[in-house]
Amino acid sequence: MSGMTVLSRRSFLILTTATAATTLAACNLEDEVIKLTGTTMGTQYHVVALNPGKAVSEGDLIAAVDIALAEVTNEMSNWDRASEISRVNAADAGSVTLSPALAGLMASANEVHRVSEGAFDVTVGRLLDTWGFGANGAPHVPDEAAVAQALALTGQSRLLTLDGDVLTKADAGAEIYLPAIGKGHGVDRVAAAVRDLGIESFMVEIGGDLYTAGLNAEGKPWQIGIESPIAGERSVYGVADVSNLGMATSGDYRNCFEADGTRYSHMIDPTTGRPITHKSVSASVLTDNTMMADAWSTAMLVLGSERGLAIAEEQGLAVLFIDHDGADGYVSKASSHFEALQA
Repeated sequence: MSGMTVLSRRSFLILTTATAATTLAACNLEDEVIKLTGTTMGTQYHVVALNPGKAVSEGDLIAAVDIALAEVTNEMSNWDRASEISRVNAADAGSVTLSPALAGLMASANEVHRVSEGAFDVTVGRLLDTWGFGANGAPHVPDEAAVAQALALTGQSRLLTLDGDVLTKADAGAEIYLPAIGKGHGVDRVAAAVRDLGIESFMVEIGGDLYTAGLNAEGKPWQIGIESPIAGERSVYGVADVSNLGMATSGDYRNCFEADGTRYSHMIDPTTGRPITHKSVSASVLTDNTMMADAWSTAMLVLGSERGLAIAEEQGLAVLFIDHDGADGYVSKASSHFEALQA
């Protein structure tokens, strides 16, 4: 992905630091850099794979990526009415048996929900629609009755019970919204497919969530730029070394609206039913897999840096916040684990 910028559905920017010319010059002539791009889950994906000795054909890599993405879409796409998650959402109250992949994802979602004190919640979709931040909505300030109605169908621990692979819905209106964890899971599935081909150095990115393995074509750790939160700009605030890690960033500075002099973010706090109002505008998370980075980046931005950093220290999470400094600038705040990974 050298020299490329990627704008995700959550409106943040990922940049690699090497230029295409430098990348190719650094490669052994017997090696190959394969770059794939396409669409999935309502966004774009990119794969960069270093192929020593050209041992893997581009066709085999394309096939492996396509199969992995198709499987994830069939299981977890909220935009595909025939997907497993869409069927679960359409089901009446009661129990349904989940596929192993979806059951595992829901178990992870429950863990983040619990530890984040409800800041991460896969039933938040009703609230997003109510504020007009859904797929086909127009952002607006809803009336209190509409917010209350959506809150009645929000609450992961109250509405959903998972026992092994059996999920029980307490209310037929409860719906599971997976973009804040499903894209990360998709990255992990594609990464596993690439690794199964014997490729050891690669990067997979879906909608800004990414995983890297090994080293880049220059023989150095993969470096990912975190976008500056200044409106109207596309510049790099900082660069993180990301090797053999998943990374996700959530930001509220692109997808927002203003009404009667008040700014409203698309980041909805599931516990209040309203957009966040604290000073944190971006949260980047590094973890062993992208699924958890995806979920935790959302949770951290909803929590804000004060409570988020306290939980990050308790849990050993690598998190970098960007906050308004109270004037016209920004200040970064990192957990000790994030600082250790970048040392």
